Amino acid sequence: MSSHSDLLVAQIQGAIARAIERGDLIGSVPANIPLERPKNRDHGDYASSIALQLAKLAGKNSREVAELLKKDLEELPEVATVEIAGPGFINITLNRASQADLVRTILNAESGYGQGSALAGVKINLEFISANPTGPLHLGHTRWAAVGDALGRVLSAAGATVTREFYINDRGNQMDLFGQSVQAAAFGEAIPKDGYKGEYIIDLAKSVVAQNPKITDLPASERLIAFRESAYQLQLRDQQRVLETFRTNFDTWFSERSLHDGGSVEHGLDKLRKQGHVFEVDGATWLRTTDFGDDKDRVLVKANGDLTYFSSDTAYYINKRERGFDICIYMLGADHHGYIHRLKAISACAGDNPEYNIEILIGQLVKIMEGGEEVKLSKRAGTIITLEELVEKVGVDAARYTLIRYPVDTPMVMDIDVLKRNTNENPVYYVQYAHARIAAVLRNAAELKIPSGLENFDPAQLNHDRENKLLGSLAEFPRVVAGAAELREPHRVARYLEELAGVYHGFYADCRVLPMGDEPITSLHSARINLCAATLQVLKNGLELLGVNAPERM
Repeated sequence: MSSHSDLLVAQIQGAIARAIERGDLIGSVPANIPLERPKNRDHGDYASSIALQLAKLAGKNSREVAELLKKDLEELPEVATVEIAGPGFINITLNRASQADLVRTILNAESGYGQGSALAGVKINLEFISANPTGPLHLGHTRWAAVGDALGRVLSAAGATVTREFYINDRGNQMDLFGQSVQAAAFGEAIPKDGYKGEYIIDLAKSVVAQNPKITDLPASERLIAFRESAYQLQLRDQQRVLETFRTNFDTWFSERSLHDGGSVEHGLDKLRKQGHVFEVDGATWLRTTDFGDDKDRVLVKANGDLTYFSSDTAYYINKRERGFDICIYMLGADHHGYIHRLKAISACAGDNPEYNIEILIGQLVKIMEGGEEVKLSKRAGTIITLEELVEKVGVDAARYTLIRYPVDTPMVMDIDVLKRNTNENPVYYVQYAHARIAAVLRNAAELKIPSGLENFDPAQLNHDRENKLLGSLAEFPRVVAGAAELREPHRVARYLEELAGVYHGFYADCRVLPMGDEPITSLHSARINLCAATLQVLKNGLELLGVNAPERM
């Protein structure tokens, strides 16, 4: 919420309290007051449906309740008019100076404008890439690398303590196949039938041998393990390097092996047994997940004593909760729909609330088009295109912004040709250009020695409809950030920035910011320069939440 809306909420609550004291209303003052900014500015700067809510409790007509509150609200110094609409909606218009005082709020708060406290005190584990350390990160990982990082930033802006986690799938048969593939490449032999192919395997083999020239002399059994472990470390380091260049950083790199080596799997089984959801059939150990909506019960330990992949999933969830996280968010690929019920069931079996303690987001596929055709093959990996190749084509800013600006539950198409164009149809260019344009205006204002800074700011000067619309848009930013955090939808920030850029361009076209020729400099110029500076700050804050640069020049 912006400072105006916080203040209005408190004032509406005060008006309700006074009406209760007078005996005009019965009940108590609601903790939450519905308050929104109407799309149509003829309906005021803010609108509330609180009278409809109170009318039910008071047994009165909702318009009558609205009229009671109207009298109190009209007396407030920052309120210009209060109107009742329809069945009892209260439309509030602020006086222009009060509305424009938002500029002061933004320029004082700087990078803090837009941040809130809705999730203060909540510890969140955000696991947004789960990958095998057996090859380069591909396009599916790329979408999560951008969206997950932006979600982490948005949740932090809402006050949460966020730990960003990468889950390394470093256990199982695929690791042995990986080791065999790298070893075969080192000896110039054929890659195993189900092995890993691509140029990167040959490069890895060369790097492993260069790092340890004596590896080829080891006995066969030791040699395979040595190749597997050396290639694993090199490939993981490469994944870390690529993610760093993509401005995606993790607090924790969690190894699946560590669950098994550290006794976490056995510990998880014990905990689930105590909760009463583990049972044995035909020598195998099962978890009764059907008690909590799963389509079938799941095997934890096979009859031959082998642990299933599901046993890692259960141990990992319990491990996260025991590390003190209130909410565990899993961001999974399009082929993981079946995991939703089973992961929620794990949470319930562990005695948690699956509607609060665990969340699963599924990301849909990304298709890349170039020259009117879908790009499918990677030069390095031999299969789907990699994160690094995408960045080479369009750059970090365009890749991140485009991946973030779509809801993750919808498949998306990235058109490389559009992202390379410096035109308004390229969304990242459109938003960055607005920022650079304002930065140029501010540089010109400084050269013209237009007094800027809040000591030269008279909010009453800003009364043009375009200024009012821009102020309204700036006031929305904290609510957009709070909504993006609450709904786990960082794309809302990107769409807001595009809207704000459009509103700014409209303002700039209709409201002269810099004086013409010998025109004298007035307090209106100073007020508009401050409004430009506030817009620049909000664009910068929004782009920062997306991990995208805010250029001063383009």
